[in-house]
Amino acid sequence: MKRLAIAVCAVSMLAACAEGPSRNVWTGAAAGAILGAGAGTLAGGDDGRNAAIGAAVGAIAGAAVGDYMDKQERALREQTAGTGIGVERQGDQIALTMPSSITFDFDSATIKPDFYATLNDVTSTLVEYPSTAVDVVGYASSEGKAEYNLDLSKRRAVSVQNYLIGQGVAPVRLKATGMGIANPIADNSTEEGRRANRRVEIILTPVTS
Repeated sequence: MKRLAIAVCAVSMLAACAEGPSRNVWTGAAAGAILGAGAGTLAGGDDGRNAAIGAAVGAIAGAAVGDYMDKQERALREQTAGTGIGVERQGDQIALTMPSSITFDFDSATIKPDFYATLNDVTSTLVEYPSTAVDVVGYASSEGKAEYNLDLSKRRAVSVQNYLIGQGVAPVRLKATGMGIANPIADNSTEEGRRANRRVEIILTPVTS
């Protein structure tokens, strides 16, 4: 691996860091905290996965990474404008934050039909820019049992992953992870905060040669 991640994890987040997605993945648009991939099993932390993606769809030459991700970011911002999806850029990574209020009904892992059109637009950009690893990460609020929320967050991530595959994103690029109540981006003591914390994030990490 050409670059090493710097883990910036509070003690209370160690368990989440051990299973979290990707090198330099942040916890959400409002949080601004960077998590390291302690287990080294997801994008940027797994040389085997990165090599498989590069072999299947091609890698980006180091000098071209910034321009490649700039173009992808512009396309995603245009496609998601006014949809409720947040688009954040940190370094060479892009994160799409999709609140469950627009993607799933309460306590459901079935994607809302009204969201298909927006997700199709996102998918078209992922297909157009194939040299990225795609981590789909589900999160939940603190409401309810932690074990159930962990399972629900994983099922939601898998639903989005499967939809992207069905629309033409190469399966080798994708990995779904459920993080449960970890890494809240808002105050779980309010209903508004809990709604924000119930989300799915798509993290795009360039695969470089």
